[in-house]
Amino acid sequence: MPLTATGSLAGLRILDLTHALAGPFCSQILADHGADVIKIEPIEGDFFRRMGPFRDDDAQRDFGGLFQSCNRNKRSIAVDLKHPEGQALVRELVKGADALIENFRAGVLDKLNLGYETLKAIRPSLVYTSVRGFGDKVGGQSPYMQWPAFDIVAQAMGGWMGITGEDADHPCKVGGGLGDTVPGLFAAFGTMAALWHARSTGQGQYVDVAMTDCILAMSELVVSQYSYRGVSPEPVGNGIPGVALFGTVRAKDGIVAIAAPHDPQWAELCRLMGRPEWVTDPRFSSERSRWENRAVLHEIVETFAHTRTKAELLDLLGGRVPFSPIYNAEEIFRDPHFAVRQMLPEVEQPGSSSPVAVPGIPVKLSTTPGAVRQRAPLLGEHTREILQEYEIGADRIEALLSAGTLFAR
Repeated sequence: MPLTATGSLAGLRILDLTHALAGPFCSQILADHGADVIKIEPIEGDFFRRMGPFRDDDAQRDFGGLFQSCNRNKRSIAVDLKHPEGQALVRELVKGADALIENFRAGVLDKLNLGYETLKAIRPSLVYTSVRGFGDKVGGQSPYMQWPAFDIVAQAMGGWMGITGEDADHPCKVGGGLGDTVPGLFAAFGTMAALWHARSTGQGQYVDVAMTDCILAMSELVVSQYSYRGVSPEPVGNGIPGVALFGTVRAKDGIVAIAAPHDPQWAELCRLMGRPEWVTDPRFSSERSRWENRAVLHEIVETFAHTRTKAELLDLLGGRVPFSPIYNAEEIFRDPHFAVRQMLPEVEQPGSSSPVAVPGIPVKLSTTPGAVRQRAPLLGEHTREILQEYEIGADRIEALLSAGTLFAR
């Protein structure tokens, strides 16, 4: 039976032909909110299964932390898509699906008779979502459509790396795989928008998502500066051009982030620092003057912060001006905010004697909340179960297994 789902998307069935991070992150969002996501993997499995981190006591190594973080709440069926019978089997699964999500190179699934036009003829209401580095021809055929891409490529071309870092000679990607997960978010939104349309009209459609486009869509600084002023912005560290105080300063035991760019925030910070005279100091008395004198402004605030620990500054400034210590993982795991918000739920890790934490669900729905219901699946863990739901006979299943077209646990 499908995983018990209570979220707002319960009743939706999604076929997930994705691998790595962008596509699986998209389908996981839908699974978190109740959709029955069937992950269709190659016989050898999604290559992300072989990537760590792994627990020291995990001798099985069915999958590591990266795979666990973007494939929970899914079921797995392992199918050889190079085999005609495997392709035919997926086409049968499409008959009972609301959407299909894939992130192969453009044209790959067309060659396997699993492209949109083929599947649309089988299921006219099907929403077909692709996530690629430079998109597909549906949204405008890029000259780079066939280029492979990873997170860093999307961040480089989409504008983030050009404005991230301390200076133009040292561009830096944004930490984590945001060049993958941000497109995954957009793809999940696009899939749901198309499903809303299909619900009322019975008409499916192609949802074409390019990773690079998604990063550009989040690069408002790049677009606005060039569009309005003809300027290509460069990295400015942790600040924002034209805004001060906004950035990081050193405390006694680490670095903290602080932002007090507007007059009321600056006045409150001056009061907390015991320096009310800085409110009327001509160098700092307006937002413009604080930007023009940002170097000395940074110096005096850092001089104040450097005499106190991060914990002391949190106690003094927290809740009064926008402020936070720069957290490492250990500090995140012990902060009460993330505990009460259920942002580090634990799931089973096959092969390990203790559970592991995964990133939680940030969207909190009051009536139909999402949930982390199940760990990521083992390869082929649900092959028999899923095919039996489609009323595919046991003899055929066993024949496909014997032929190597399927794999099951």
